Amino acid sequence: MRIIPAIDIIDGKCVRLTKGDYDTKKIYNENPLEVAAAFEAAGIEFLHVVDLDGAKASQIINYKVLEQIASKTNLKIDFGGGLKADKDLEIAFNSGANQITGGSIAVKNPTIFESWIEKYGSEKIILGADFYPDNSGGKIATNGWQEESSLELIPFISDYQQKGIQYVICTDISKDGMLQGPSFDIYQQILSEVKPLKLIASGGISSFDELPKLAENGCEGVIIGKAIYENKISLKQLEQFILNK
Repeated sequence: MRIIPAIDIIDGKCVRLTKGDYDTKKIYNENPLEVAAAFEAAGIEFLHVVDLDGAKASQIINYKVLEQIASKTNLKIDFGGGLKADKDLEIAFNSGANQITGGSIAVKNPTIFESWIEKYGSEKIILGADFYPDNSGGKIATNGWQEESSLELIPFISDYQQKGIQYVICTDISKDGMLQGPSFDIYQQILSEVKPLKLIASGGISSFDELPKLAENGCEGVIIGKAIYENKISLKQLEQFILNK
């Protein structure tokens, strides 16, 4: 299972939100490159970068930060937040993104999103499935989690998997930034119903012990944010996990 730390960006700074609420913004470092370099020094190879300004503006904003991290580290970066048009993708890939994540666009403009899968290939395009849990599993949310759609989580993923998507970042918004543990049951349900799938768990990671359990569940990767910044999981522990794989 790949370890993928998260860097969320507002005004060029490394921040975290709780449940996607911009009013809960906490700045952890004014220099995202410094944070990325520390991850790389711990043997981490992958990075999840979210342009929160871009998510609000519906267009890429913080591509200079992406460019800086990509040019000064060897991290493989997946980049998301506000990617709505072909030019946004061109900017992201030209700035050094290895993959991009599309969430709202996959809901609101499936034609464009499907054209990206066709143009760039399923290795480059990740489906962002951000959801609020309910009795059926969950409802997909869009626009930086400000809006809930009527789309159900598992059929949404399954539909795109049939259209060629391999990678899915699945985030339980109710758990994001809460440090209360991830949605093991929902991830297990997705992986049993949608095959084959490279599922990347996101939201709620709170302790190192949860990582082997997610790996056992069959998750291809895990995105870790606040747990690192709040020292609930150390870079040393992540380094050991990577070495022992």
